[in-house]
Amino acid sequence: MAKLGDFISPAKNIKCGDGKYPVLSMTMHDGIVLQSDRFKKSLASADQSGYKVVDYGQLVVGFPIDEGVLYLQRVIEQGIMSPAYNVWDVDYSHADPSYFELSLHSPQAMQYYKENLRGSTARRRSLPKEVLLELPLKMPSMDEQKRVATSIDKLTHLIDMRSKQLDKLDELVKSRFIEMFDSVEELCEVGYYIKSLIAGKSLAGEAECENKVLKTGAASFNYFDASQVKNLPLDYEPKSEHLVSVGDIIISRMNTAELTGAAAYVWDVPKNIYVPDRLWKAVLTESSNPIFVWQMLIQPSTKEQIQRECSGTSGSMKNISKAGLLSIKVKKVSLDLQNQFADFVAQVDKSKLAVQKSLEQLEILKKALMQEYFG
Repeated sequence: MAKLGDFISPAKNIKCGDGKYPVLSMTMHDGIVLQSDRFKKSLASADQSGYKVVDYGQLVVGFPIDEGVLYLQRVIEQGIMSPAYNVWDVDYSHADPSYFELSLHSPQAMQYYKENLRGSTARRRSLPKEVLLELPLKMPSMDEQKRVATSIDKLTHLIDMRSKQLDKLDELVKSRFIEMFDSVEELCEVGYYIKSLIAGKSLAGEAECENKVLKTGAASFNYFDASQVKNLPLDYEPKSEHLVSVGDIIISRMNTAELTGAAAYVWDVPKNIYVPDRLWKAVLTESSNPIFVWQMLIQPSTKEQIQRECSGTSGSMKNISKAGLLSIKVKKVSLDLQNQFADFVAQVDKSKLAVQKSLEQLEILKKALMQEYFG
């Protein structure tokens, strides 16, 4: 078993000074990228003289390291990065770059980082250099390294493709909404579609209970996540009106300014799941199709109005009143057109479900192979 210190050594600290270099960013999942590609513009400090010059092939170690924020710079010949990062030279005479980078993100490596972290600030905790250098690495022959890296890269490519498919299907729904309703000029209040909003209770029990209550995250990103639940107290009997059912719309009434008003349609839900006090369950009028109403609530124009209606003294926590949400202006659409659009969304969702299942299977396979190759 080799050690990381067998392959890396501290790089010479070269500062940008008056030089002109592309700015690089460290990302959690995509590694090191050009900042201009990530943000469409440079967000780095105007004074870049203190930034570190990072050569192609060098290893950059960021933080939090236990979340895998360390990657090889394989973007350009030379770029600059934050001086907060540590840069290392890598000896590739017995290490394939792709395999080497994968080994730094193996389940065993991630566990090593977590067990050896130092520091009191969660997002700034790091490994002492001498501890990092002791990281055990499984380094077979170069041919075997290349074979493993090729197998994992193919899986990663398929996973990326499935993720992009999901994004494209979401874009398809958004485009269809604009295509069908952009020309509608008559407006109404959200109250035309939603006659009331029901909030539950956020009681929490420590013991396992068949009755669960949703966490705020169940609707935070405009899709229903039934895994975001916690136990209700064993001695609490929830009200039937708080029960979450298929076809419900769940709306976040309190969250950050960006997430307040997030809405999710319940395609599927286990038994005995209830709404908390920070989430509403919408009760619709007879003029409403729930799938249409859900999509209407997450349109950019609606969300902009919701953010303007938000109140609260805390910079990180805002809320919207029932009256505020129900008074927001939206397009008035006939039930017939709502149903046509909802049928389209339902068909797209079936396609999304198939892609999502494929994605989950690929991710499980990748984890299994990572464990097999690096364990």
